[in-house]
Amino acid sequence: MTIDAVLFDLDGTLADTAADLGGVLNRLRTEAQLAPLPPETIRPHVSKGVRGLLGIGFGLVPGDDIYTELHQRFLAYYGNSLCVATRLFDGITELLERLEADGIKWGVVTNKPSRYTLPLMAALGLTHRAVCIVSGDSSSRPKPAPDPLLLASIIAGAAPTRCLYVGDDLRDMQAAHAAGMGAVAAAWGYLGDDLPVAEWGADAIVRSPTAITGLLR
Repeated sequence: MTIDAVLFDLDGTLADTAADLGGVLNRLRTEAQLAPLPPETIRPHVSKGVRGLLGIGFGLVPGDDIYTELHQRFLAYYGNSLCVATRLFDGITELLERLEADGIKWGVVTNKPSRYTLPLMAALGLTHRAVCIVSGDSSSRPKPAPDPLLLASIIAGAAPTRCLYVGDDLRDMQAAHAAGMGAVAAAWGYLGDDLPVAEWGADAIVRSPTAITGLLR
């Protein structure tokens, strides 16, 4: 099967955002007179977004008394530090260049809200290269629903069955399968702390971005 488009999750797949997001979490912990958490503790939870980070940092879930306040402060701080230490993962630049050289479209589908996704993509110099940028508020239901992936395939002009979706979280694989896309697990990403990646039901597990080129044809 020929692949017409490769779609990527953003945090933990295309870009390593853990340092900036972890920095915001530790700023909140410092303000609460709590010790900072080490990067290795924070990293597995980054793909779960603010909810996951506030869970590991404060033991909070939505509905708790101070959850909304901390959530709002987290987003305010993060909005001012989107791309301080964030970088593309090793091998991503080479992969994107290869896709473009081969005429294969690529884009981003993330649950990150557009007010953070769009400036981050611009700061990384990727806005005008991506055929689509679909954020968490671009469709009525975020991943693991298939809606944002199907929207991306429409924008990209590629049938879902001719797309790969690459992500570092179980929800990414669930969304890809629901959309009828090839599901590729990015083993260099954050991976969470739930099921091991081998149990996600991915069509392929890749250890480096450049290994994706072997799946294209």
